[in-house]
Parts: sequence; structure tokens; C-alpha cells
Amino acid sequence: MKNFKDMELVERAAMSPREARELFRAGQVLPTAGISAGYAQANLMIVPQELAFDVLLFAQRNPKSCPILGVLEAGQTSSELLAGGDIRTDVPKYMVYENGIKVAEPTDLGDYWRDDLVTFIVGCSFTFEAALMESGISVAHIDQGVNVPMYKTNRRSATAGAISGPMVVSMRPIPASQLADAVRITSRYPAVHGAPVHIGNPGELGIEDLAAPDFGDAVQIPEGSIPVFWACGVTPQAAVMESRPALAIGHAPGHMLITDIRDTEYQVP
Repeated sequence: MKNFKDMELVERAAMSPREARELFRAGQVLPTAGISAGYAQANLMIVPQELAFDVLLFAQRNPKSCPILGVLEAGQTSSELLAGGDIRTDVPKYMVYENGIKVAEPTDLGDYWRDDLVTFIVGCSFTFEAALMESGISVAHIDQGVNVPMYKTNRRSATAGAISGPMVVSMRPIPASQLADAVRITSRYPAVHGAPVHIGNPGELGIEDLAAPDFGDAVQIPEGSIPVFWACGVTPQAAVMESRPALAIGHAPGHMLITDIRDTEYQVP
């Protein structure tokens, strides 16, 4: 069996989503940035049916952070977004929360799945990274072989029912000379967070230290680059941690669902 750690970046990028999901199902764990380039990646939020309306309303009120690509009905485990796949096994790693506390990071949900669970599939900014790289804009966490850095901010998400919490952002350092291009390119992908929410001084977002992300890994910021922040689909997990529902399940940050949908399907003119 192939092993991601033995593959070159080019080989990871060339894998089909189905091939990648099969490796995750077999237990391989790796952040998914740069894998199956050209295909949309997605965040997950899985909750009991009784909480599903609040999560749906939270996403509707916070579309920049929580752009919904699909919703699986209670007990449903697959859809056209992952044809032949299984939402319970085909993500590298999950996060299980009970009363807002992380209690497990399993590689499959066999011990946690219930027939009343509703899955929300939320757009991920990894989707537009291939477009950035095709335009000559380097992506630091891919180049450095680490997970993307993510931070809780001082910006509050709009509350919905029992769900409230801060906006989470992902950060990519962009050369100053390419900032306009990065904004233009990502703005064409509103279904996967779109244009940045902030450029420059992290203190204005309440981020005290870029070297200490709340999720993911720190990256080295090359000389002449500026930190650029995009809304992040980990925002619902930050809300779960604050709002403390009895049960909620998400993907491990940076360990996404790789869908069968081409990223160009979410590109607008």
C-alpha cells in the first residue's frame, strides 16, 4: 500500500480523491493540504439532529466562515460529494467533543456513530491553494511540510440558538508584491471562504503571537511577506468548545474531507 510520507509533493497532488480517501480509510494520517490538487476539500461538523437547525442557522448567519457545500441527513454517511465514500472513515482524523471538551481524536467514527447524527460539509480554503500556486504564489505550509496555522480571533460570530463563539482564521504569508493577485484569485471562490478577512497586523484580530496558533502549526514568514488571514471552517468547532453541546464531531483541523468535486465548480467569474 502507498504511504503518504513516502510520496513526493507532486505525487500527492496527482492522487485522485478516491485514492486519498482509501488511504485515510486504511488509517493513514496526514494534513491534506496539497493532496489531490484541483479538487475541493471540506470541513465537517456532525451533530445530533436536535442541534442541526441551530448549526444550519449558525452557518447561514456566518457564511464567510461556514459556507455549506452539502448536508447529509440524519444517519446518512455518503453523498455525491464523496461518491462511494463514507463520512465515518474517509477523513484522516476526527475530533470528538462532549460538553465542549475534546475527548478523542479517532481515525474513524465507528465507536461514536449514531443514526441521529447530521453531517454538515463546509467549504475549506485548501480548495483555492492550487489556483494560488498555479499563479506563482507559494503556500508556506505546503512548502514547509506542516499544517496550516489557524487562530481564534476577537471577532464574534453571529449567534444562532445555542451556538456562539469566535471567528477562526487561517493564515498564509503572501509576498507584498503578490497581495493583489492573492485577493483577486481567492475572491473567485466564495464557496470556500473567498477573499481574505484581514491583511497585516495580527493584533487587530486579537492574535498576540503568530508562532502560537490555536490549531495547526506555525509557519516561518519569509522576508518581504505579509500575513494574510482567511475565514476558517474550524469556526464551528470553536463555537462547540464555547457553547458546550452534549456531543459534536468535527474533522481534526487541517485534516479535511477530500471531495470528488473539482475546485473549478466553486469558481465564479
